[in-house]
Amino acid sequence: FFFQAEDGIRDVERSRGLGDVYKRQLHHYNLNDKMTLIDNIKASAVDVDLTQFHTDDYVDFLKNVNTDNQQYFTDQMLRFNMGEDCPIFDGLYDYCVLSARGSIIGANWLNQGLADVCINWAGGLHHAKKSEASGFCYTNDIVLGILELLKQFERVLYIDIDIHHGDGVEEAFYTSNRVMTFSLHKYGDYFPGTGDLKDTGIGRGKYYAVNVPLKEGMDDESYFMIFKPVLDGIMENYKPSVVVFQCGADSISGDRLGCFNLSVKGHGACLDYMKKFRVPLLVVGGGGYTLRNVARAWVYETGIILGQEILNDIPENDYIEYFCPEYKIHMPTSNMENNNTKEQLDHIRDDILDNLKHVIPVSPYATAEGTNLPPHLGLDVSAVKQAAEDQNPDARLCLLYTSDAADEGLGVDLGGRRISQTK
Repeated sequence: FFFQAEDGIRDVERSRGLGDVYKRQLHHYNLNDKMTLIDNIKASAVDVDLTQFHTDDYVDFLKNVNTDNQQYFTDQMLRFNMGEDCPIFDGLYDYCVLSARGSIIGANWLNQGLADVCINWAGGLHHAKKSEASGFCYTNDIVLGILELLKQFERVLYIDIDIHHGDGVEEAFYTSNRVMTFSLHKYGDYFPGTGDLKDTGIGRGKYYAVNVPLKEGMDDESYFMIFKPVLDGIMENYKPSVVVFQCGADSISGDRLGCFNLSVKGHGACLDYMKKFRVPLLVVGGGGYTLRNVARAWVYETGIILGQEILNDIPENDYIEYFCPEYKIHMPTSNMENNNTKEQLDHIRDDILDNLKHVIPVSPYATAEGTNLPPHLGLDVSAVKQAAEDQNPDARLCLLYTSDAADEGLGVDLGGRRISQTK
């Protein structure tokens, strides 16, 4: 989501106005009526402790640096990898908190059984490390959300369909058997340069990191041909208690920084297939550098989560010209060559499925009793919960963003709904 500069916050990963475009599309497709909406003003009552994952000195740096004083933080900027793709801007810390808050609250709602699916499109910042910014990501809302989920759920599966490898999340849990990471990404002379097939974890985490390294030109058929059997193998062998799904849209055809050739439907098909397993699900955003296609994908995928058909013709709205001249949700893919051969994909699939045979589905760790609301986090979501119930007491979906009164500075988006009865 985009946070406008006049409010002191902006999202360096997205073009101007993405949040407004997405929000208006939700309204014109009548999707808001299917969800419980929670604005960021109410959600701001929830305290966010970024040091649950990030180091104290890194968080202090984010709190104190700004465009006026950054020249005094030269050493720290070098140390924390701030610069070209992670510049300093006013309101940086507030932006980090807003993004993290959506994923943490979403995880907490899943922990309490208040929803079966939660969405934080402002999240998905999968490159950030414990004490380092990377790839437009300053703090890792995904890791913070997973840490929250681990207080209630034994096993977490993280799925990443962004074109870039989910290196920050994988690194955070590389030695753990309570979190399995599954990333499909462009590999070879491409940022961040990690995510080889042979990178499978170490120690207790051996075989709990699943990497699908791909070449440019990946199309719908080839992508799903590898996604489906690998996910089937993970669900059969690992049996996750909850899933976090990163929906980076830069893997869609026509992305300014991407080199895959997925359609909006092909991208959404992965989320739709995951939904069929009927496990609690936290959905987050991610990359995406062609604004209109990001809005297309995330509106379409919101519809998938809700079980609502999204008409191809985009309704008339204030941002309709963003989608000219076609004014459609679904666009044709390009004629670029797919450099991923069936033989290569078969080899990757077979290698991964062999590794999954070593996975033990039952965690050796016991979850702590009464961890829905751990006191050291200070997560008091009662006001947020009450506001959602007042608005729509029957809904199993909560969507978090700023209220209409604060439309000029669109905030975090978080949602969820009951798709099926889970146990």
